[in-house]
Amino acid sequence: MTEVKGDRLPIIDGIRGVSLAGILLANMLIFQYGIWGKDNFQLYSPSHMDSIAYRFTKIFIEGSFMPIFAFLFGFGMMKMKQSLDRKNQKDKRHFFRRFLFLAVVGFLHSRYLWEGDILFFYGLMGMFLLLFVGRKKKTLIISGSVLLLLFSLPGYGNQHETLSDPVAIEAYVKKTISVYSTGTYEEIKDHRNHVDPGHLPDYMYLFLFLFAPFFTAPLFLFGMYAAQDNWFEEPDRKRGIYRKAASLLTLSGILLKSAHYFFPQLSWTGIADLLGSSILAFGYIFAFALLYTRFGSSFWLRACHSVGKLSLSNYLLQTVICTTIFYGYGLGLFGKLGVLSGIFLSIGIFVLQGIGSYWYLKRFKYGPVEKLLRIWTYFSFSGASTRKKDSVDVPGA
Repeated sequence: MTEVKGDRLPIIDGIRGVSLAGILLANMLIFQYGIWGKDNFQLYSPSHMDSIAYRFTKIFIEGSFMPIFAFLFGFGMMKMKQSLDRKNQKDKRHFFRRFLFLAVVGFLHSRYLWEGDILFFYGLMGMFLLLFVGRKKKTLIISGSVLLLLFSLPGYGNQHETLSDPVAIEAYVKKTISVYSTGTYEEIKDHRNHVDPGHLPDYMYLFLFLFAPFFTAPLFLFGMYAAQDNWFEEPDRKRGIYRKAASLLTLSGILLKSAHYFFPQLSWTGIADLLGSSILAFGYIFAFALLYTRFGSSFWLRACHSVGKLSLSNYLLQTVICTTIFYGYGLGLFGKLGVLSGIFLSIGIFVLQGIGSYWYLKRFKYGPVEKLLRIWTYFSFSGASTRKKDSVDVPGA
């Protein structure tokens, strides 16, 4: 269970695989209802069971698995830097090429396939994180903590004041239902890229674009800190720490997120929801680490590990599968399946990905997109930084 291949920690690939399962569960709301429709769920006249499943997803899933991916991204950056330093290679040029690749793939993904892409943002975020490469552990943990608290404050008061136009949003969501469920590929792409939901003025888009890195930076920085502090080295010896952290953080995160959804009238629940999402993410990280120390040899945890090693390819494959199921050029089930059925569908897709990834890695070392990323990062057709292949990957790659 503590085996390390090169500089790669199997436990990290496992956590990455689990995070991809949670991301699929959260993204299923976007695949089924659209990026704006998922937060206007009442327009779909949901059943009682779907309303319960929707609340479950909001509390236990949404907002608490994407931070895990961000944490692992930062973790992988530091591991890659350590590897490059040992080879006396310049890390920033490799990072720049890698992040440029992610940004380009993300742009193409969002423009031609699906609006819920995260890769473009991760590519830009990587550029921002270069400012913290080589910083001391103390700098990373303090910077992450300050940013987490600072950018949770906008949630204070949980005020429902918004610059959106409810009428325009409702019209946009209804138009999306029609286009996505029956439209051709070109009609859907045109709607996604050119129809404005009309919920924010232009200056707000600029504000969000410029300040988004600061809102999401804490988990990236915590991941960089964890890599320097060796959180997941020799995990069997840290079982007690994982158990206590998982219990405390998971329970705290669930309680904080639940307050936001069950007591929305209380002034402090906006902050509680934002902080709770990150706290729950850490609870999940330590919970999986604990499971790994006990059941790391089981087939399903090895399957999660395989999904994690092919996370970039699997993430893009999820888009292809789900848009084919829900969009008009496929089965046209947009807005029709229901949240509860979507949860079961997500589980089914991930199980197939786990089995498929396990089988694939018996025959190949890298996924197809991972291989392209490595070729571009190292300017080498072998995908290695030196003649001896390097097995370090940034999470999500």
